[in-house]
Amino acid sequence: MSNESSASETTPLRRPESQLSAALVANVASSNNNKHVINIDVPTPAQAIALTTNSDSNSIIEERLQSITNNNNNNNDSNINHTQQQHPQQQQNNKNMDTNKRILCRVGLDILILLCVGFPILLFFLLGDPYKRGFFCDDESLKHPFKDSTVRNWMLYIIGLVIPVGVILIVELQQSRNANVSGNGLARRYVFMSYQIPDWLVECYKKMGVFAFGAAASQLTTDIAKYSIGRLRPHFIAVCQPQMPDGSTCDNATNVGKYITDFTCKGVGSSARMLKEMRLSFPSGHSSFTFYTMVYVALYLQARMNWQGSKLLRHFLQFLFIMIAWYTALSRVSDYKHHWSDVLAGSAIGAACAVIVANYVSDLFPSKPNAKSYLPRNSQDVSQTHSTVVVTTN
Repeated sequence: MSNESSASETTPLRRPESQLSAALVANVASSNNNKHVINIDVPTPAQAIALTTNSDSNSIIEERLQSITNNNNNNNDSNINHTQQQHPQQQQNNKNMDTNKRILCRVGLDILILLCVGFPILLFFLLGDPYKRGFFCDDESLKHPFKDSTVRNWMLYIIGLVIPVGVILIVELQQSRNANVSGNGLARRYVFMSYQIPDWLVECYKKMGVFAFGAAASQLTTDIAKYSIGRLRPHFIAVCQPQMPDGSTCDNATNVGKYITDFTCKGVGSSARMLKEMRLSFPSGHSSFTFYTMVYVALYLQARMNWQGSKLLRHFLQFLFIMIAWYTALSRVSDYKHHWSDVLAGSAIGAACAVIVANYVSDLFPSKPNAKSYLPRNSQDVSQTHSTVVVTTN
């Protein structure tokens, strides 16, 4: 009895196996629910003896804990990789948005500048009031009959708009094709709304934009002179049919030799537009417009056309375009629309604007290096330059 009681007192208490397995299952379940925080009950010394005897349960717990740790690590790595992949893509999207904004701003600014130059032309056409000047009834230069224009307005638009745009488009397409074949295309590419703009389209935009700006500037210069001077056209008397306050006309001898400023136009058979245009003789608008467009196209061909099929083709086209402008200007005199001095002034304005725009506004002709840097300052520099050339050639 005493031995059994002592043995029972010294034997450690053991948790029943059913309770131990239930506790382990609860710990594993809690670890599944909380992946980042794992709660494990620390067994008592009596429980530790039972755990050592249950090796299978220990191995299961260790594998479960290891799998949970691996899953957490994999999730963290995948989140980091996903973040690293999204960061360059977001930068590229922001860069594309900035590029689109810059392109839109540049195009919008160019259009605004063209409107600033072209809008006054529209105001002159609709609301302009030319200067009122007088005349002499015996002025032979004002007694020509009214005649329709040889070069109509629709012909003028073809000469001044369709031909230049067509020439620029054809030449730039050919230039782009040659550059792609030789591998000398544009190094800078323009992308708008995820679409890569062709290099020929970029060049056409630049060349046509400069051309349009020069045409508007030339026309505005001409209109300012027209409305400021108010010179009468050669068919003034035929269109106006002036009548003085006393009811007399230029057919009366009393009006011969008088400078008449007080008169009204009967204008039988004349429209309101004709009565306004009869005071807009100087300078010739047809001449200035055609000379600007044709001279600019000739300079453009000189700078951009490099077709090797025929050496004379470029010069033939240049001569043809200049002759179109020349014929248009001469027709204004033969049609009694302008005096010869009006045509001369208009042609000079158009040609001067074309030369200035082609050389100083557009990039047709690259800037030349300063010639002074290549000139020797004195005789000693001459000898040094000569010796350098000799050494280089030998």
